[in-house]
Amino acid sequence: MISQTAEYALRAVVWLASRPDEAFTAQALAVHIHVPAGYLAKVMNALVRARLLVSQRGRNGGFRLRDEASGISVLDIVDAVDPIRRIQSCPLGLTTHGLRLCSLHRRLDQAVAMVRKAFGGTTVGALLAESSSSPILCERRARRPARRAPARSTGR
Repeated sequence: MISQTAEYALRAVVWLASRPDEAFTAQALAVHIHVPAGYLAKVMNALVRARLLVSQRGRNGGFRLRDEASGISVLDIVDAVDPIRRIQSCPLGLTTHGLRLCSLHRRLDQAVAMVRKAFGGTTVGALLAESSSSPILCERRARRPARRAPARSTGR
């Protein structure tokens, strides 16, 4: 439904919103939200360019939200890194369709419109306030130690 880039951006913003008094480097944040650090740095810079985050260099530096979580919609975040685009004209470039969408592409565009509306109507603050039986960002399960194969008998 959404790209992995958008998923990473959403995880990052939700994590930062849940800890508004702290700043996190991309590397530290990557560990907490289980995302590759190198790629996350690019995502974070896109969120800064979109004016959703601020970044500060130096000691105690890192990323933090620019505004309150209640003022940031899921759509704001997705649009900052990988927008979900409406279908304006035939994606196949068929001249017979002109500016009118066929029934398939009209339905797809309607679905995109509904997703954009739902994302636009959901704030990060609302996500954090919503009660759930599981935390908004689940902790990674600890890995079990590898089982050792039984020693082979040499037959002697």
